[in-house]
Amino acid sequence: MELETKVLSKQIQDLLYSKGKTFGTAESCTGGRIAEAIIAVSGASDYFKGGVVSYTNEVKENLLGVSHQVLEEQTAVCEEVAKEMVLGAIKALGVDYAVSATGIAGPTGGSKEIPVGTIWLGYGSKDDIHTFKLTGNYGRDVNLSIATNKVLHLFLEFLKEQHLEEV
Repeated sequence: MELETKVLSKQIQDLLYSKGKTFGTAESCTGGRIAEAIIAVSGASDYFKGGVVSYTNEVKENLLGVSHQVLEEQTAVCEEVAKEMVLGAIKALGVDYAVSATGIAGPTGGSKEIPVGTIWLGYGSKDDIHTFKLTGNYGRDVNLSIATNKVLHLFLEFLKEQHLEEV
């Protein structure tokens, strides 16, 4: 586990636990790496309820409630799916906040329209969801590491903006 990821996970834990808030993940291309980063810090069970690894569209639809129409028209690698995955995780897991990742980590699977390394990240609460698009292919492992670190960083900044930090 990279030190930066562990530090981010600890900071997220401190903010959520101090406010009695809960958290979950909805992951596609990252395959559970975000959840793994969260549980690497002792005490995660105090706020982390779980995650859904929705590697296929079927699971995205059936467990997370992602729109079939959106998947058909825009593919699984789009901003709307990242948003719907966040909402789906919040509902399915009964949490206050969630993050999501959907994309093409590589080395295959890309296209001219959606090249390898395109990963959409989502994060937020049911009323306030943000997204971020990663681009650039650095190889599968690096792409997944970048996505995991970036979504944790973005989520931590989001929590701070929500005034969850101690005053």
